[in-house]
Amino acid sequence: MIRLALRVARADAELVLADLLEIAPSGVEEIELPEEDGGEGLVEYAVYGSSGELPDLPDLRAAAGGALVGISTSEIPDDWSERWKQFHHPVLIEAPGDRARGSFVPALHIRPPWETVSTRPGVREIVIDPAQAFGTGAHATTRLCLTLLLELAFADAARGAVLDVGAGSGVLAIAAAQLGYRPVLALDNDRESVLATAANAAANGVEVDARRFDLRREALPEIEGTPVPVMFANLLKPLLHDLAGMIASPPRHLIASGLLRAEADGVASAFAGRHGLRERRRLERGDWAALWLTRG
Repeated sequence: MIRLALRVARADAELVLADLLEIAPSGVEEIELPEEDGGEGLVEYAVYGSSGELPDLPDLRAAAGGALVGISTSEIPDDWSERWKQFHHPVLIEAPGDRARGSFVPALHIRPPWETVSTRPGVREIVIDPAQAFGTGAHATTRLCLTLLLELAFADAARGAVLDVGAGSGVLAIAAAQLGYRPVLALDNDRESVLATAANAAANGVEVDARRFDLRREALPEIEGTPVPVMFANLLKPLLHDLAGMIASPPRHLIASGLLRAEADGVASAFAGRHGLRERRRLERGDWAALWLTRG
């Protein structure tokens, strides 16, 4: 088995991924490279297969364009389909509040199917199959969004509609549904992500309406004919700016991530200037940041 990997500039990663999925529709592995591995500002995408099954190098170079930093190939053991599981571990998102006083929301324990259920009290289980799409809750941007979702759920008892733009494998949408938000609409441009979100929602026993959606070409849908109270947008900076430009009626709460720390001020300003959304909370983890923006 051969692993073919591309390293691309992080700023262009979202666009490169869309092009890669056209020539590798069975899926692309995404790895956020640590700084100690020379990965500052880089993302690695990898595809697996025999030499005849892999995309041609010229096609890969064309898909990555000017974002390409390097391409490498490596042989991997025949049992790679089992070994990859060791890289996916459970994630625990701690909850705000005081359980002893009865004022709390549940913590979230997000795990792949082969890991065991948490034995901690006051924990809500979310099972995500990482083989189906990108994102299981381990990436810093997803963890930051989940933390802000729990803070929102603790601060505001309302459990209205949720719109998740860029759903990935559906972690945020499923977490919202687990916390009682209804209805939940999850959008993603990648067909495999839409299928994975629907499958993961069913596996967790929650209702999530998963649809394919092109942020740059389609108007944001309304839910039940009304503006959406809560919106998630775990997207890279260019798409967040596109989203700010196309929202017709701003949500009451917007949780946005996919941002580098240095990009957070600009994105917050874009939503403030266009929609009057003010920054209520900002979280940072490593190089990444997430914003909780509110209306009024």
